[in-house]
Amino acid sequence: MKQILIIDDDEKLGQLLTQYLERYDMSVHVAHTPSRGFEQLKRLKPDLLILDVMLPEKDGFEVCREIRAKSSIYGQLPILMLTAHAEVTDRIVGLELGADDYLPKPFEPRELVARIHNILRRTSDDGDRGAEVKPINGLEIDVSRREAKLDGELLELTTMEYELLLLFMQSPNRTFTRDELMNRLRGIDAELFSRAVDTLVSRLRHKLKDTSKTPRFIKTVWGRGYTFVGAHK
Repeated sequence: MKQILIIDDDEKLGQLLTQYLERYDMSVHVAHTPSRGFEQLKRLKPDLLILDVMLPEKDGFEVCREIRAKSSIYGQLPILMLTAHAEVTDRIVGLELGADDYLPKPFEPRELVARIHNILRRTSDDGDRGAEVKPINGLEIDVSRREAKLDGELLELTTMEYELLLLFMQSPNRTFTRDELMNRLRGIDAELFSRAVDTLVSRLRHKLKDTSKTPRFIKTVWGRGYTFVGAHK
């Protein structure tokens, strides 16, 4: 049974989501403040966090930023953010901070369940994406441990960043359009289109210490998309 933690100050919504998600064999825990949420994060070590943006004490963006900055404590916890604002800018900010997906309120509970399943599937998929991947230019992936290393140093990647890197490394020198990347990753809201993909690629580039002008790994193919340069060694 998957452990789901919800940090949201809306008590009624927390109760409704708990009842609904438990139908899908999930164990749900709710915290109404960030401080209580961090306590439960350390104690429960959940499989996924549902995080509201509008919170007392500090907003969800700050909570997300703190979790990603302390990966040694919280690991690469999948985060699905909720917001009462539908502005694309807010949703882009969440992705830039390392959220795995973003859902605006109000939403259909069935859509929330579908997104949770998508994220959890990405973090536990043992199918084709579990095949061995050979190192490229000092970059290597251990698919059994879902870890990536650059020149021997462990990279702190979010779920989406890891999935993007794995996809690239499985098909070096292939150009992926933004639409293809969206479809393959399955988790980013389609309404965000290329901006979400560009944000994700930019974050991954930063962690790979890569640049668009002199790419060691990710090359922009103007008007088309992105190519992962290099060859297996």
